[in-house]
Amino acid sequence: MKSADIRQAFLDYFAAKSHQVVPSSSLIPGNDPTLLFTNAGMVPFKDVFLGDEQRGYRRATSSQRCVRAGGKHNDLENVGYTARHHTFFEMLGNFSFGDYFKQDAIRFAWDFLTKELRLPEEKLWVTVHVSDDEAADIWFNEIGIDKSRFSRLDEDNFWQMGDTGPCGPSSEIFYDHGEDVPGGPPGSENDDLDRYIEIWNLVFMQYERQASGELVELPNPSIDTGMGLERIAAVMQGVHNNYDIDIFQGLLKAAAKATGCEDLTNKSLRVIADHIRSCSFLICDGVMPSNEGRGYVLRRIIRRAVRHGYQLGQSKPFFYTLIDALAEQMGDAYPELNDQHDKIAAALKAEEEQFARTLEKGLSVLDAALDKLEGTVIPGDVIFQLYDTYGFPTDLTNDLARERGLSLDLDGYEQAMNAQRERARAAGSFKVDYTDAIKLDSETEFCGYDALASTAKVVAVLKDGEQVASLSNGDDGIVVLDVTPFYGESGGQVGDTGRLFSDSAELIVNNTTLASANQLHHIHVKTGGVKVGDELTAEVDSIKRRATALNHSATHLLHATLRAELGEHVMQKGSMVNPDRLRFDFANNEALSPVTLRKVEAIVNQHIRANTPVRSKSMSMDEAKAEGAMALFGEKYGDEVRVLSMGIDNFSVELCGGTHVDRTGDIALFKIVNEQGVASGVRRIEAVTGKAAYDLVAAQESLLAQLADQLKAQPANLLDKLDQVLQGAKRVEKELAGAKAKLAAASSGELVNRAVEVGGIKVLAIHVEGTPADALRELSDKLKEKLGSGVLLLAANDGDKIALVAGVTKDLTAKLKAGDLMRFVAPQLDGKGGGRPDMAQGGGTGLAKLPQVLAGIPTWVEEQTS
Repeated sequence: MKSADIRQAFLDYFAAKSHQVVPSSSLIPGNDPTLLFTNAGMVPFKDVFLGDEQRGYRRATSSQRCVRAGGKHNDLENVGYTARHHTFFEMLGNFSFGDYFKQDAIRFAWDFLTKELRLPEEKLWVTVHVSDDEAADIWFNEIGIDKSRFSRLDEDNFWQMGDTGPCGPSSEIFYDHGEDVPGGPPGSENDDLDRYIEIWNLVFMQYERQASGELVELPNPSIDTGMGLERIAAVMQGVHNNYDIDIFQGLLKAAAKATGCEDLTNKSLRVIADHIRSCSFLICDGVMPSNEGRGYVLRRIIRRAVRHGYQLGQSKPFFYTLIDALAEQMGDAYPELNDQHDKIAAALKAEEEQFARTLEKGLSVLDAALDKLEGTVIPGDVIFQLYDTYGFPTDLTNDLARERGLSLDLDGYEQAMNAQRERARAAGSFKVDYTDAIKLDSETEFCGYDALASTAKVVAVLKDGEQVASLSNGDDGIVVLDVTPFYGESGGQVGDTGRLFSDSAELIVNNTTLASANQLHHIHVKTGGVKVGDELTAEVDSIKRRATALNHSATHLLHATLRAELGEHVMQKGSMVNPDRLRFDFANNEALSPVTLRKVEAIVNQHIRANTPVRSKSMSMDEAKAEGAMALFGEKYGDEVRVLSMGIDNFSVELCGGTHVDRTGDIALFKIVNEQGVASGVRRIEAVTGKAAYDLVAAQESLLAQLADQLKAQPANLLDKLDQVLQGAKRVEKELAGAKAKLAAASSGELVNRAVEVGGIKVLAIHVEGTPADALRELSDKLKEKLGSGVLLLAANDGDKIALVAGVTKDLTAKLKAGDLMRFVAPQLDGKGGGRPDMAQGGGTGLAKLPQVLAGIPTWVEEQTS
């Protein structure tokens, strides 16, 4: 049974059991700071389990794409070396949100395995938590499981979302691969071997763990299950290793062809086949290689795959070519692999090429470390730096060391590596107390799309995170209203400010944030006080709101323009809109040229001048997709979404809950302030609109007028005048340099008199002050002519930098070489250099050391000729 058939059979089975089939969510968890990647099938439903989100169904099923390669769940180092560890996998799951519980969950799992997939009952082993007599009774009395194939376990059968929050016992189903495979049943000493493999985990969420550790019964117990598609495919295809299933065999063959390796069981091939899946899907979901966060994990995975290609003898870019094989295997289930083929391939190829350059840097670092090495052992911290900073394979470091008769401090390297793993675990161990989150029974109605003021009733008052009855004059706290025009910070848009007031009180709103279904007004009580039940007028700062709306709407036009001009690989990577300016981060490998920036600016302003209406409409997600609406990176959407359209012929269509202008003409003017890179593959544009854009243009015009006045020119002729001034300056510099060179040459006779004799060889080592660096070589030639036979070292400085030229007359190059002299001098001056036997050049920065270095050159000549 093929993997694709198993996936479809699972979804069809649960659809027939009244489960809503939910498409796989992004690998980037929406609005979830506790996770690096989506690492389990339940992640997209976390807020539903927590009670913070309501869906239009109480039963769901999905085949969720997952990545475990960073933070708490990190299988990266095991991938390729075990039968079942992967960075990317698919989790088949069925979920109940307060609907059915243990009895149905167990029955569904058993029936699917034994009736739909027709697995022999005697091949299945079941575990439950030691305390879960209810689940055990269901297995014994209703399912009829053989007690000889049943275990009660402790920690292995209790699951929890975090240190606090929903949790409960679990029941796991294992498949017995047979006596010819080593390993014991669950709970035995050797249960970590490959005979008994967990294929399904049923989690019974029936408690909420408090910060004190106490377990409290949940009012609506729920079900979260997960079955790894790759594991069950191995069972159904009669193999003991996931890499032997159909999906991986196609990828292994492609990787073998790309690297020239014929052994499909080679561990390096398995690493490459696994990694092309995680890398491709991460890029599909908006992650690009970088030096931080998710991008850094992606970079590590790519480079690990490429390193294994090097081990197989493939030194040219190859990894990016495997996207074709992946699309062939999984493109039907995940059409985004075909839709974003070129984007994925380009990102992977660019990273491979960058890694090749990085390896060159690593070699230079290694050479520098070896030059300073005392003894014959390369320190562990150097090995680790090469691996961690430059991605330099340890086995390659070992090969180079062996060539030089050196060895590696592998114990020190392991210590540094373990320290890094601990730092990674600490960074990935998010301590989130869900019971500390503000939870209110109320739901704030947002009226801010149509009004900037409204009357409202206070439904909650908080101080220091705790609900209180009231706040008094001078207090800071949070006020929650039943209805509000204040926009809560989200989607990159800052929260509104303003005031809440009545006849007896005035509260200054410094910010507005969101908590589940409520806007939280962060207030300072200016006069009077506030208590639950008070009637207030809520009034948004209209000037700041309007300025923010201009920037937000301009961001939509900018996004659409970048995609139209640069390509559909452009994806939003983050944004910030406030009253002062907008900031937009987007995926693109190259900087935008000034010409492209001006064109982007012109197109946005064209849509502004068209003054088309900005339309918003609420609809289902499926309807929004049919409209061509774009969902933004990292955002989380409910069943009903708000679609915003603007520009000529609906130029921009996006999902957005923010506040916007009524017509594009309200934006008035859009001006780009800056464009820069913020991470590998991520660019940032900052811009202003409205009055801020006008002020920017006015300031630039004032500066232009001042420059024209300084250069005694009209603004229209400023470039011509500036060119004349620059050309004149260049002529003066050239004449000055020529004069200095002539002066130095004229004084060469005097300089020769400063040479000393060492063993019959004339040695001239001098600091030629006031001589341009580019004149040193000409001066060196003249001095060699006057010396007739000898060695010289000339130094000239420009500020803190030193230019060096070494020369040896041809009659002496058999025993003295200018390049050797330069390699002796430059490092002492914190620089480097090299060259031919008769002439060498270099530089340095250690100006204070120069007199001592020059004084040591006669000794060097003596040592070389003795």
